[in-house]
Amino acid sequence: MAVEATFLGVSTILITDGWTSILTDGFFSRPSLAKVLAGRLAPDRKRITAALKRFGIERLDAVFVVHSHYDHALDSATVAEATGARLIGSSSTRNIALGQGFPASRFTEAVTGEPFSVGAFRLTALPADHSPGDVAPGVISAPLRPPARTRAYRTGECYSLHVRHAGREMLVHASANTRAGALDSCRAETVYLGIGTLGKQSEEFRNRYWETLVTGTGARKVIPVHWDNFTVPLDKPLRPLPGFADRFGETMEFLARRATAGNVRLELPVLGQASDPFE
Repeated sequence: MAVEATFLGVSTILITDGWTSILTDGFFSRPSLAKVLAGRLAPDRKRITAALKRFGIERLDAVFVVHSHYDHALDSATVAEATGARLIGSSSTRNIALGQGFPASRFTEAVTGEPFSVGAFRLTALPADHSPGDVAPGVISAPLRPPARTRAYRTGECYSLHVRHAGREMLVHASANTRAGALDSCRAETVYLGIGTLGKQSEEFRNRYWETLVTGTGARKVIPVHWDNFTVPLDKPLRPLPGFADRFGETMEFLARRATAGNVRLELPVLGQASDPFE
C-alpha cells in the first residue's frame, strides 16, 4: 500500500502505509478559548475517544510530539495509551506524560539528527524554533499533573519530523520559523508547512521561511497546517485562526504567489481526508 497522510487539525497528521501508523501530536481536546484563558487544562477523554472513532484510529505504532505546548502535547499520552503506541518527544513531553500516569517504559526521548525506524518508516527529529511570539517558552522540568495552567505547557524542545519511506521523503514542520543550518542537508518532496502567525510576519521573514522550507528542501508540494482555530471542536467546520492571532488570507496569498512562481503544488488539506503525500 502507498503511504497515506490525513490532516486531523492543527499539526496532527496520521501517516500510514497500511502496516505501520504514526501520528504527530494527537491533539483532539481543543478546549474553548474561555477554558484556555481560565488557564486550567486537561485532556478531554470524551472528545479524544470521539475523534479516534471518527477517524478510524484503533492502533498506532508511534505518536511523535513536535513540541510541548498544549495544542500539541496535551492529549498525546492519552492517545498513545488508547492505541498502544510508543510516545516520542522531548523531556518536557515526557513530563506531561508522566503527570498523566503514562508508563515511562513506553516513552522514547527524541534525539535530533539520529534516524530511527518505526516499521518501514525512517524518522528523524530535526531541531526547530517555535514561531515568533512564543507565549510559553522554557521547559517542563517535573511531571505536570492535569488540570494544569495553560502556560505550564511550555515549549520544551521543538522539532521538525523528517519521514522517509521506500525512498520517498516528506517533512512535517509545525512552527513557522527557521533555525540556521537545521535543514541544510534535508530533502523532502512534500512539506507539511506550519503557517500559524505567518501572516503577522514581515515579507522578508515569509520569503526566508519559504526559501528555507520549500526551495531549500526541493519540495514540489506544500500542504499548510496549523492554520485552524484550535479552540473550535472538531465536530464543527474548521475555520482559520481569528484576526487578532493571525492573518490567514494574507498568508495564503503569499503562499499561492510563491508556489506559482516556483511551480510548486499548494494544497490546503481537508480534515479527515486521506491522500498520498507523494502523488
